Amino acid sequence: MASNVKVYTLEEVAKHNNKKTCWIIVSGKVYDVTPFLEDHPGGDEVLISSTEKDATDEFEFVGHSDSAKEMMKKYYIGNFDKPAVPVKQNHNPPPQQNQSPGFTIKILQFLVPLLILGLAFGLQYFGKRG
Repeated sequence: MASNVKVYTLEEVAKHNNKKTCWIIVSGKVYDVTPFLEDHPGGDEVLISSTEKDATDEFEFVGHSDSAKEMMKKYYIGNFDKPAVPVKQNHNPPPQQNQSPGFTIKILQFLVPLLILGLAFGLQYFGKRG
């Protein structure tokens, strides 16, 4: 790759977040998609909402065609400075101390009918003796 390729920071790219100037980051590359806003099949708001962040996951989730990926080449303006990407913080809920409520319900669904059945047999047995 040529050494004169411009490298943009998140701060630089984030300034271009509207209909007049819209830049997105996909797979470590920066694209000026402003000329494509009116032609985008999903509408311009989809592209504008993909600004100010790395939109790679959103782009891949939609499942763009090979021709759409090829079309992106004409909007390429440089590379993205990956160390500037904010680190995603994975939210790990604390481990549960006890069993889930679903487990308790399943146990009750098993034990209550057995209790009723046992009570019915007990009443029938002691009812005939008395």
